[in-house]
Amino acid sequence: MTRGAKPYHLESLEERYPKWVVRSLYTGVNSFISIFLMAIIAYNTDAPFVFPSLGPTAFLLFFTPLAAASAPHNAFVGHLIGVLAGWFSLAVTGLLNVPPDLEKIDWQRVLACAVALGLTCGLMPVFQAAHPPAGATTLIVSLGLIRTPEHLLIMMVAVCVIVLQGFVINRGAGLPYPVWRKHAKNTPPDD
Repeated sequence: MTRGAKPYHLESLEERYPKWVVRSLYTGVNSFISIFLMAIIAYNTDAPFVFPSLGPTAFLLFFTPLAAASAPHNAFVGHLIGVLAGWFSLAVTGLLNVPPDLEKIDWQRVLACAVALGLTCGLMPVFQAAHPPAGATTLIVSLGLIRTPEHLLIMMVAVCVIVLQGFVINRGAGLPYPVWRKHAKNTPPDD
């Protein structure tokens, strides 16, 4: 056991047991807890606090918590870019008030999806906020599955809640999970 590490910290557990078992349990149990709590909030508020792209976000937060894509900055800013790009794509294609129809995709929806994903994937590097699940978030919005301003705000609150859960759980496990942004050791952040 590493000096100063507590016996229940992830690093200590990985030294005593097979790493793949510890990491599998850590990822699965904490993803279950996080989405379960989000679903309880959704159940009690009748609001979209659970949406598909939170699943891969939870996976990243717990399977690769020290990767840049898992940092709070990347998760929050990446999803925000996805939400805004999705909303923008609905606005420019005239679909803001059109309900989704996944069985009959018309040319407006094709364009909305392409614009949303192109903007999201193009802007995440600009803001140094690579978070792959944001690509799913922007498609959820551009497909019209979640599209009202109130629900888009709730999506971002949900992202904040799951990132906060990731912070608390990962720090509780003794990991040096970043407060906001991950920087490589001995190198300045990109300009």
